[in-house]
Amino acid sequence: MTKQINQQRRTVLKMAGGLAAAAGVGAAPAVFAQTKQLVVADPGGPYTAAYRKAFYDPFEKATGVKIVNVAREAQPLAQLTAMVQTKNFVWDVTTLTLQQDVPILEETGMLEPLGIAPTDFKNMLPGSITSTFVGVDVYATILAYRTDKLGKNPPKTWADFWNVEKFPGRRSLRRNAIDTLEQALMADGVPADKLYPLDLDRAFKSLDRIKKHISVWWTSGAQAMQLIQSGEVDMISTWNARAQTAIEGGAPVAINWNQGLYSVEGWGVPKGNPRAAIAKDFVKFCADAKRQSGFTDTLAYGPTALEAYKDIPAARAAILPTAPANIALMRPPSGPWWHKNRNAVSDRFNAWLLS
Repeated sequence: MTKQINQQRRTVLKMAGGLAAAAGVGAAPAVFAQTKQLVVADPGGPYTAAYRKAFYDPFEKATGVKIVNVAREAQPLAQLTAMVQTKNFVWDVTTLTLQQDVPILEETGMLEPLGIAPTDFKNMLPGSITSTFVGVDVYATILAYRTDKLGKNPPKTWADFWNVEKFPGRRSLRRNAIDTLEQALMADGVPADKLYPLDLDRAFKSLDRIKKHISVWWTSGAQAMQLIQSGEVDMISTWNARAQTAIEGGAPVAINWNQGLYSVEGWGVPKGNPRAAIAKDFVKFCADAKRQSGFTDTLAYGPTALEAYKDIPAARAAILPTAPANIALMRPPSGPWWHKNRNAVSDRFNAWLLS
């Protein structure tokens, strides 16, 4: 395990070294010359519009600090590490995924302590806050299916997805070990609360049974949405917001929350950032339930501040991952397990795909 952890750390640091020059040399002084400005990195697209409404504009109004948002890398680990190492901070706050990004960033000391504890916040989703991270939204990997093909006999479990005789149709899974191995184990009868540590041999044997029936191994959310929306596939493992977009676009698609895997997204601050004090204020500001309710009308993700549901219409609440009826059917992937095993398991998964 130690060898794998060190390998992952070396990978990130090597990537960071390569990105250091591209981290924005000369940009930081111009940014920080604006004493009432905070640069926030988010994934762009629908996130930016939703976060602008829920967080950025309200924070500006409350504090007078202008929020400038920029699109970050799809995987922010190397970029954030480069900033900390070079002390050239192109942005002050960034979105991170609790289960994938936070464990390695905390281990390598790349995140600023926020001076908080989970008990400082009321009625938050359990596990969504650490000493360096505040979760603000939750997305889920779920099973979506076409109701025009499977509406009379919908798949309800991953075992159903694997059952090609009882549930015929074209299928798609994500070309990634994370989530896919958990789904394979649940399809083989492993209870969701007994998944970890993952039995890899059992998971790959389960995948062997479904492999020839997978029409497409998707690699992006946009591709996954197009596959189910167009009807190219009849059932798919995908992110709930992508399936919801297809539904709102008029496609005959339904979401099955049972045995879903949910992940928490939120804010972290690069260690040593000279604007850390303001950045921490912004992060804490975003934990407010009323503010989190503001992104849910356009972004189909669940708030971590569960009291936000008091301000979310019932029909909209029903399609969000942290709604009580939905999250009760799901569990989060194990961040610590994937942190220790991700490189080796991903290599094995990629080799299996090519075999």
